[in-house]
Amino acid sequence: MQLSESITRKSASNLALAFILLPKPKREGMAALYAFCRAVDDIADEESRPVDERRACLAAWRADIQTACSGQVPQLGVVRELQPFIARHKLPYSLFQELLRGVEMDLDIKRYRTHEELEQYCYRVASVVGLLSIEIFGFRDPKCHDYAVHLGKALQLTNILRDVRSDAERDRIYLPLSELERFQVKPAEILRGQYSERFYHLAENVAQRAHCFYLQAREALPAIDRRSMAPAELMGSVYWRLLEKLERRRFNVFDSGPTRLSKGQKLFLIFRTWYRVWTGALVPNYGVR
Repeated sequence: MQLSESITRKSASNLALAFILLPKPKREGMAALYAFCRAVDDIADEESRPVDERRACLAAWRADIQTACSGQVPQLGVVRELQPFIARHKLPYSLFQELLRGVEMDLDIKRYRTHEELEQYCYRVASVVGLLSIEIFGFRDPKCHDYAVHLGKALQLTNILRDVRSDAERDRIYLPLSELERFQVKPAEILRGQYSERFYHLAENVAQRAHCFYLQAREALPAIDRRSMAPAELMGSVYWRLLEKLERRRFNVFDSGPTRLSKGQKLFLIFRTWYRVWTGALVPNYGVR
């Protein structure tokens, strides 16, 4: 587990933060899954390498994770550390395949025309991670699948709103072009970091879709599984607060640094999520004002 845990520690990710609520065996499983996700995402984002080279590298990871899922011996260290958890939790290759399809979308697509196209991307890179994660967390009600899908889309849309500036610096615009046209925002304005009231209304519209997914996740989470989903609930709380912070800034991500929660805010959310789960105050901390 040394490689996976090292990747997780270095990431400073909000996802890695949620592992603190897990017992050690599940924490190790999530560290291994996170390390895999981080590795393939980093390959796709390494723009100093030619696209064909990155595509070939991802194909090698796809072959290796298929090897692991079939019970044979994988070659890559991260995949070797993940394999025992694939076997223990019966993680299906089909979900890893879908995740890799999402990662590969970043090799070819820098614009999304519609919300539907963007949602497919969100499903692949975020909801699928949720579907794999709930297998490691353990659940009893199959409705947890809907919970994972909705929450994944909510988190990814929040990420997209937070990262508009950094994505634009790489010539990527994830906000749907149909919505840019609707609110009369030109792609060139986003690429040069030009904030306007028109951009605010565009971002607000996307945020409303994120709100809907947070609410759907809140309503889909089965009561019987709320305790086992504590790490996911912490993620929901953290990203909901990020969305609120973006809203208070009127989505102006161009004139300041990245929107983040402070260490103190994160510690507060960890404590509050832990307290609410273990005392039976099980209403989610997101999705409603």
